[in-house]
Amino acid sequence: MPFVAPDTRQIHEAAALLDAGELVAFPTETVYGLGGDAENPEAIARIYAAKGRPSNHPVIVHLAPGSDPAYWVRELPANAQKLIETFWPGPLTLILKRAAHVPEAVSGGQDSVGIRCPSHPVAQALLTAFSAMREGHGGVAGPSANRFGHVSPTTAQHVRDEFGAAIHVLDGGAAKVGIESTILDLSRGFPALLRPGHVSPLQIAQVIGDMPRLADGTDASAPRASGTLKAHYAPRTPLSLLPFAELEPLLAAHALDADRKLALVARVSSAGRWADALNVHFIAAPEDPQSYARDLYSLLRALDRANVERILIETLPASAEWSAVNDRLGRAAAAFEAQE
Repeated sequence: MPFVAPDTRQIHEAAALLDAGELVAFPTETVYGLGGDAENPEAIARIYAAKGRPSNHPVIVHLAPGSDPAYWVRELPANAQKLIETFWPGPLTLILKRAAHVPEAVSGGQDSVGIRCPSHPVAQALLTAFSAMREGHGGVAGPSANRFGHVSPTTAQHVRDEFGAAIHVLDGGAAKVGIESTILDLSRGFPALLRPGHVSPLQIAQVIGDMPRLADGTDASAPRASGTLKAHYAPRTPLSLLPFAELEPLLAAHALDADRKLALVARVSSAGRWADALNVHFIAAPEDPQSYARDLYSLLRALDRANVERILIETLPASAEWSAVNDRLGRAAAAFEAQE
């Protein structure tokens, strides 16, 4: 059944909850966020407590369309302004030096802050209503609305599955992008990609004339940012990410044991006979990166409910257009590497 968008009354009720220091889960084009007043340390503490999130792991501040991002930062460099004009509203988060009045809790104790303006109409309505309560300067801290380290939610039901009735949820339907925003650090005088997403490094370079440094694990001075821990985005079911040639022995080992079911996510051209094996829950992998990204978290959540012993996923191409999905799958698999 299609969702019914929140009406004006529901939007203002949710904004009033934020104004009172309570939490509200809200949709964005990327994933659903667990929102709290970004200038209220107690509200931010509630976010961390609800998620079980380490207090040194920063959250992103979401801004209403037309609001002034300069309110949140010490200075807004020319490159940041160019990127805002090009990609906002949209799935790009900018890391800049934090303004002194912004609570350090929102940044995990760092001197930087992540800001973005989502494009989802329900998020925009909520942020606009809340900002109006704060003389145009309201911002909502909003990490993904799930327990820390687990699969991000892309529907309102995913949030309810995670938190039950404890969190007020605005339903905006299924997220269209499906994975978290690109995070670009501009806080150190040069652009550096901290998390890949829908906005690519090439697109960024075309706007600012400079290719961002790519995350390779060697940038010791990089600020901490959401979703950049080695193990993250993990389902509860053990997950392995391997080339298909390395998945086949695992499938073969279970071929004669119908009581031990595996999930297989792979290209149809690779799966062959395993697509129809009795003890294999086969899902054809989407062929393009945008579809894969949109479906990824819903797929992992569905497989957690599928009563399978293990999730086997075929590795994806190592090309630039697959980098964001590869990032999420790699971190999900890393959560189980110590168990191998």
